[in-house]
Amino acid sequence: MTKTPDFTAMFKDMFAQFPTDTKAVEDMFKTGTELTEKFSAVALDAAAKSTDLSSAWTKTTIEKMTDLSKTKADPADASKAVTDFASSSAETAAEHMAAFAEIAKKVQLDTVELMLAAGKDISDEATAAVKTATKEVSKAAKKAAA
Repeated sequence: MTKTPDFTAMFKDMFAQFPTDTKAVEDMFKTGTELTEKFSAVALDAAAKSTDLSSAWTKTTIEKMTDLSKTKADPADASKAVTDFASSSAETAAEHMAAFAEIAKKVQLDTVELMLAAGKDISDEATAAVKTATKEVSKAAKKAAA
């Protein structure tokens, strides 16, 4: 009977000849998770601020509607109450929309800043990984040639 060759040792030897830098992969993973954490922080902060702003706007509107809903004996008073409500609602809407725009502007600026920083980090890591790989491949080539 013939014996089946054991390829395990052959594959171990073969892969041992290929240099691998697991630190580069670990660094890329770490950079990716840190970037995700920072983006999440920006998004969650914006969501919290938007929610607070929406809540304040709703509370203000309800307070104004309370005054509007009170019975008016004179039709002129009722008309004035509606006009005042509409006017103050328009003013409040403009203020709150401007505040929402500021939140969006901050998110945009923070995102661009994070993207620029991430690009620099990734570029630095890629450069380091290529240098390490080049050095290890050179060592392996010299070792194979000897």
